[in-house]
Amino acid sequence: MTALNLPPTDEELTRRAALGLLLARHQAPMRAVALSLLGYGPDAEDAVQDAALTALRRIGDVRDPAAVGAWLKAIVRNSCRMRLRAGRETPGLEGLDHLYARDHGPAYPSHPERVVDQHAMRDWIWDAVEQLPEQLRLVLMLRHFSGITSYREIAHACEIPVGTVRSRLNQARTKVAQVLLTTAAHVHDDASRLTEDSRQEAEATLEGARRGCQPREILELWPAETELLGVLSTPGERCHPIPAMRRNREKGVTQHLRHVVASRSITIWEMDVTNPAGIPAPCPPTLTWLMLRRNRRVQTLRVIFPEPQR
Repeated sequence: MTALNLPPTDEELTRRAALGLLLARHQAPMRAVALSLLGYGPDAEDAVQDAALTALRRIGDVRDPAAVGAWLKAIVRNSCRMRLRAGRETPGLEGLDHLYARDHGPAYPSHPERVVDQHAMRDWIWDAVEQLPEQLRLVLMLRHFSGITSYREIAHACEIPVGTVRSRLNQARTKVAQVLLTTAAHVHDDASRLTEDSRQEAEATLEGARRGCQPREILELWPAETELLGVLSTPGERCHPIPAMRRNREKGVTQHLRHVVASRSITIWEMDVTNPAGIPAPCPPTLTWLMLRRNRRVQTLRVIFPEPQR
């Protein structure tokens, strides 16, 4: 067993369980801070939920237990200020890749015990996300772990009203917080392995598209019943994604993997796009592959292009 796969220590489990109780105790003051800055409405509740999840992820930052109330209220204030400053909704829970960057950045020395704690925290959060119903998991993954973060973009990607996005996010964050508080003492699967496997699959898929011939192990993940949805599909026809990949290759359009988000049944690949010079109707510079899977095989692929900035 490697250091990064060690189960959480008794100290780590104690910190998690203690923070769960503290969140329940300080929920009213946290909400009061949000209401004072954002007023009554769903934005204040969103800010409190975002702050609670951020606090759970950053439990290792607490050094003085007596000051935890002020620490929690400071996280709420930061969440509210980000909402007030931003021109669009801003997620409060950073992507998991940021945890990895912190492990290896110069400002955060890679002490083994710190790395183990951070990876255990990441696995704990992803295990809770995996327990959500698929429609709730999808909006939460888009909002907090991808580049598709605004309610308008999520609504466009999921083909649901903006109000439904807000409702599902509230349900998802509430359920995740509940699961986190009840699974603190559990040992969780290694979330990094799923992400790394998905990254390797994405690279192999893009390389196959560039060569015009997908390897057998990739083709097996795209069965005949896989359906292409969205702007690249043909209205009134059931389209498979592989021909669309071939058409892009013939036009000289190439894609480069930028970011991967993966759960067991939802995969998000974010791409940078390069167009050949002088191509008519070039692709936007970025796009996202949103895949729903069953037993690893892709059931649907929706290619999402960013909305024009207003």
